[in-house]
Amino acid sequence: MQRRRFFAHALAGAATLAAVPVARAALLSLPEPVSRSDPATAGPWMPPGVTGAGRPYRPVVTLNGWTLPFRLRDGVKEFHLVAEPVVRELAPGMSAHLWGYNGSSPGPTIEVVEGDRVRIFVTNRLPEHTTIHWHGQRLPNGMDGVGGLNQPQIPPGQTWVYEFEARRPGTFMYHPHADEMVQMAMGMMGLWITHPRRPHPWIAAVERDYAFLINAFDITPGARTPNVNTMLEFNLWAFNSRVFPGIDPLLARLGDRVRVRIGNLTMTNHPIHLHGMEFEVTGTDGGPVRPEARWPEVTVDIAVGQMRQIEFIANEEGDWALHCHKSHHTMGPMGHGVPTMIGVDHRGLVHRLQRLVPDYMVMGERGMADMGAMEMPLPDNTLPMMTGHGPYGPIEMGGMFTVLKVRRDLGADDRNDPGWYRPPPGTQAQPVQAGLQPSHGPAAPAAPRPAPAPAAPIEVHHPTGGHHGPHR
Repeated sequence: MQRRRFFAHALAGAATLAAVPVARAALLSLPEPVSRSDPATAGPWMPPGVTGAGRPYRPVVTLNGWTLPFRLRDGVKEFHLVAEPVVRELAPGMSAHLWGYNGSSPGPTIEVVEGDRVRIFVTNRLPEHTTIHWHGQRLPNGMDGVGGLNQPQIPPGQTWVYEFEARRPGTFMYHPHADEMVQMAMGMMGLWITHPRRPHPWIAAVERDYAFLINAFDITPGARTPNVNTMLEFNLWAFNSRVFPGIDPLLARLGDRVRVRIGNLTMTNHPIHLHGMEFEVTGTDGGPVRPEARWPEVTVDIAVGQMRQIEFIANEEGDWALHCHKSHHTMGPMGHGVPTMIGVDHRGLVHRLQRLVPDYMVMGERGMADMGAMEMPLPDNTLPMMTGHGPYGPIEMGGMFTVLKVRRDLGADDRNDPGWYRPPPGTQAQPVQAGLQPSHGPAAPAAPRPAPAPAAPIEVHHPTGGHHGPHR
C-alpha cells in the first residue's frame, strides 16, 4: 500500500474519531504511520536530538523486531498504530499471512519514560472491528480497550485515539480485546516499555536490554494462514513470530549486565531456560521486584498473560542456549499422532513400501535424532521438524530456541554477530582415546590425601550487583 494513499485513508477515518476528548488540533494532523516488515532485529531507536549520555534511558533491542518512532506535539508523545494484515517470515523458507501492526507481527515496541503523556492513534485496516488493550498499565477506565465494556469497538476504516500517562516503569504488552481468540491467534500483539524517569532503587543500569514476546501458531504444512480455533495443539512455537533458526542471537560482552524482558501471549506456560549462568527475576507485570525478594534461577516459568524480566552478569564466555524447556516447543511442525517405533525392525519392509511410496522414510527406529541430518520432501512453505546447524553439525532444534553469545572482544553496544564460539584447547568434550581407557585390572591403592587447608574468605557477588561480604 502506498504511504500517501494510506495517509489519506487515515485522515478520512479521523473525522469519525471518538474514544476520548482530545484537542481538535490533534485530530487534524495525525502522525504519519511508520511501517516495517523486515524480520531482522533492528537497532535501538533514539529519539531525535537525544543521543549518548544525554538520553534519559537505554533503549531496548526487540529481538527480531523494532521500536515505533513517536512525534512530540505540545509535550505529548504521539504514536500511530495501524492494525492490518501482514506477511511475516517465520524463518527462511516459510512465511505466514498474519494480522499485526505497522507491517509486522508482533507490532513495533512502544518505548516511553515514566510520567510521559502518551497519545496513540489506532487506524483499523482489518476486515473486522478491533480494539487495543494496554496490558498491565494503570490508566483511566475508558482507555483500557475492552470492546463493549470500556468503549465501542473500532470499526474497519476508522481511526480512534487513546491518551493517558505512563504512570509506572516496567514491561507491558498490548493486544486486542475484540474477537480476541481470532485476532491474537493471527498475531496481533506488541510490547510496551516504560523506562524510569530517574534512578530507581530496584532497577539497575544494564549494558544490554533485550525484549521479546512468546507466541505460537497452528499452520497446516503447506498453508500460510493460522488455524484460529486451535486451543493447545500448536505446531509453530516462536519468539516474536520467529522460529529457530530464524531467531537472532542475543549478544553480550564478557562482564556485561544483561536484562531480558519476556512476555507470554500463547495458550500455555513456557519454562524459559538459560544455559551457562544463573539469573534473577527482577521484574514482573506488576513492576520491579525488591532485591531482597529475588533468588538465583536458571529457568523461569512464564504463565499465559505474564511478563518476566530476568537479569544476569554475562561472565561466562561462549555460545549458550536460551530456549523453552518443553521439549516439543523446540521442534518444528510435526503430527501429534506419530507412533513410537523405537526397536521396531524395518528390515525387509522399507524397500517394499518404497515401491508404492518412493519418498517413504524410516522414522523413529532408533529415536528421532536422524531427522536432524536427513532431508525429506516437504510441502512448499513448510519448515522441517528439526533444523538449524551449528559448528559441529545439526543442532536438532526448532521453535523456541536461540543462543546467547558472550564474547570478551565484543565492543560496547556492538550488535554484529561474532560467529560461532571456538572453545580453547582442553575445554571441550571429546572422545576417549584408546590409550586413556580405564584399566580393568585391580585398582592401585589410593595415595594418601593431604589434609584440607583452612577455607579462605570468599567474596560473594550476586547477579543483582549487591556485595554481601566474606563468607566461609
